Amino acid sequence: MRLLKTAVLASFAIVPLIAGAQAASVALGKKIEIRVNEEKVEEERKALWDQFGGWCAIADWHPAVKTCEEAKDGDNVFRTLTLQDGGVVKERLTDTGATSYRYEILESPFPVKNYEAQFAVVPDDDDLDEVNISWAATFDPADGTEASEARKVIDGVFDGGIASLKEKIGDKVVEKKKKKRDND
Repeated sequence: MRLLKTAVLASFAIVPLIAGAQAASVALGKKIEIRVNEEKVEEERKALWDQFGGWCAIADWHPAVKTCEEAKDGDNVFRTLTLQDGGVVKERLTDTGATSYRYEILESPFPVKNYEAQFAVVPDDDDLDEVNISWAATFDPADGTEASEARKVIDGVFDGGIASLKEKIGDKVVEKKKKKRDND
């Protein structure tokens, strides 16, 4: 039951990605629920986006990212992330919304290919006084890599970023307590 619930929760964030993905074999999604003033949801959502949602803002909140450089080539927008360990990740922006963007990895030290992701600040679907920061991706393991290993690496990237966001947002983060069930 817990596995099914986890799969359902993770899938909410990747549905928009699936249409553009090329039969990716791994899907991963993480989110943070943030308490906001119900009367100022849009204002607070925009403030969160302004703080964390810029294309190169990831360098300000992800502990693994040392620097981010943006470049343009015609209508294409790219970012090059230099990681703390010296690794380099090159990404292309594929779509933007008012409080979201989608991107693909072009080059990276990660054991993945066909990586497409979305980062967004969205209203919570069941609590009027919450917004969510969600980060989701679909990808295939690189040639010669097991899906579990590729998932472990990207899960680590997401976990590091989400933990840092939680720390920066502080006591407004909603921590849901996991319920222990008799059949678990």
